[in-house]
Amino acid sequence: MAYVSQAKKAQLAPKIKEVLKKYNMKGSIAVRHHMSLVVNVTSGPLEFDHTHGDDYTQVNVYHINSHYSGDKQQFLNELLDAMKGPEWFDQSDAMTDYFHVSHYNDINIGKWNKPYQLTC
Repeated sequence: MAYVSQAKKAQLAPKIKEVLKKYNMKGSIAVRHHMSLVVNVTSGPLEFDHTHGDDYTQVNVYHINSHYSGDKQQFLNELLDAMKGPEWFDQSDAMTDYFHVSHYNDINIGKWNKPYQLTC
């Protein structure tokens, strides 16, 4: 069963913040429903095409390489790697409807109530 605690979030936060700083991005880290580690990217110099109107995008972490390119792709992949950490695993088998993952990872560019701010 997927589970991520506040202690695990605190353990992963330094690497996540390091990636955000490397790309001059600002964001927040949260835990949702004790299952998902969430990073909300609030502002930065990378320009994203937003899929939810109002400067907001929920990144599909399984399709980063096919939906993004260049610096955006590199940033999102590094961020996802930092969110997973060294102990992350996924032993799921969709064919038998068996899902076993250490925790889920969600990346949002902006939030539904606060748009992403492009900085120059």
